[in-house]
Amino acid sequence: MKKAFIFILCLLLLAAGVYWGTYKWLEGEGEDVAKGEKTANAEEAERDEIQKQREEIDGTITEEDLTVFKEKGLNPFGEDTKMEELTDIRYQEYIHGMSHQKVKASKKWGFYEIHPERIQWLLDGLDKVDLANEKVYRDILKKWSEANFSSADDDHNTIWNLQGGTVGRAIGVLSAEEEQKYVDNQSE
Repeated sequence: MKKAFIFILCLLLLAAGVYWGTYKWLEGEGEDVAKGEKTANAEEAERDEIQKQREEIDGTITEEDLTVFKEKGLNPFGEDTKMEELTDIRYQEYIHGMSHQKVKASKKWGFYEIHPERIQWLLDGLDKVDLANEKVYRDILKKWSEANFSSADDDHNTIWNLQGGTVGRAIGVLSAEEEQKYVDNQSE
């Protein structure tokens, strides 16, 4: 009788342990899902904000613009995003937008004129944040900091692929004349 009682008690404790463990595991899964939804919502909000900024920004840059940006506490892209706040989405937006100055593509959305200060700011930012694609950004920006744009089409397509691009794959690098015409058209 005593053995049966101990056996039943052990079974009850085991069942309670399995129930409690399953409950805690499922509770953790729910938190992970909620955390994933919050992250997805934050990324979507950031993409929406970038889209709005893309429509407002001129894209071309002068030394005077950079001075005004500094005085206002803005980054070299004229936005209030600080280095410590840079995300993969921001890096992709800035690099992609700058690459448009150098590449041939059927469609181009967004433009940021390439400037050494912008490139250096992004390179410096890589030392302040942890990003999933840091090596990709560093490799591209390092080449660009040395005025090497010979593979700008590949650089564009690398970022374009990270963004899930479907239209506007780069098919070559613009000549100096084509590039100047593109930049001139962006400032009109």
